[in-house]
Amino acid sequence: MENNMYDNNNNNNVLPPGYRFYPTEEELVEFYLRNKLDGKRNDIQRVIPVVNIYHHNPSELPEMAGEVIKHDTEQWFFFIPIQDREARGGRPTRLTTQGYWKATGTPGFVYSSNNNRIIGGKRTMVFYKGRAPNGKKTQWKMNEYKASTHGEPSLTNNHITNLKDSGGMGKIYSSFLYLSSR
Repeated sequence: MENNMYDNNNNNNVLPPGYRFYPTEEELVEFYLRNKLDGKRNDIQRVIPVVNIYHHNPSELPEMAGEVIKHDTEQWFFFIPIQDREARGGRPTRLTTQGYWKATGTPGFVYSSNNNRIIGGKRTMVFYKGRAPNGKKTQWKMNEYKASTHGEPSLTNNHITNLKDSGGMGKIYSSFLYLSSR
């Protein structure tokens, strides 16, 4: 019998041509991150694994991506465990062995498309090679997402939302790779 990538019995995790994992920010926060934080749907680790991305340089991360999207050439997703320091109310350490992640711009919100309710927060970061303040900016970028806490009232831009302190999610991409593949 011929080995067919569309066969359900095939465990090679080869996806059909044209398949892309390209979730919206709402899907990332409301489905993937929320289910992970609530301890539901363990199967999502096949798509988005738990990796402390701050222990690795960005160029190493594509190989650590989930088995379903490992061969994506544009973007990779990871659940980021909360650091002890951050859990105690401090700032997270964003240093790697060869550089650091630096936040850029103003943090934003992720909204529900149903009722325009804030469901999470988003922060964009850029990877710098070397140590601050002399680090050299690279093409690597990350959108870091945090889910808002359950049960809060509808919020607007005028209010600060409470974000869960139990980890987040990162979308890693190279601006060079991302632009050149379009």
